[in-house]
Amino acid sequence: MSSAVSRVPAAASAAALEHFSRLLEFETDCWDVHHAMTNDRQDFVLLDVRSEQAFAEGHVDGAVSLPHQKITEQNLAGYPADSLFVVYCAGPHCNGTEKAAIRLAKLGRSVKKMIGGVTGWLDEGFELVS
Repeated sequence: MSSAVSRVPAAASAAALEHFSRLLEFETDCWDVHHAMTNDRQDFVLLDVRSEQAFAEGHVDGAVSLPHQKITEQNLAGYPADSLFVVYCAGPHCNGTEKAAIRLAKLGRSVKKMIGGVTGWLDEGFELVS
């Protein structure tokens, strides 16, 4: 008798390798962002894409507030064209990161999603600033 987990067979190793390798091209996690920021290795712009009010109530230290609706070429003009943007929102229940990533990609900008968002940041034991 098979379980709900194994009822659909796992992908072949080659397919799994391709999938998970590609996934890292699109996502990063809270731990890696925190490590980069606290070890003088920040080579990306961290964008908080939630509302300005949510940002004011608490955000990752060093993040820039740019709600996803306001991501325009004009609002990105101060950043070099080769900047890597890492976007985050409230958490896994929020699709603001996807909306922001779509806008950035349409503008030809490099982008990754910080999975977990604020919820993940707090779950890792990191603090927010206000």
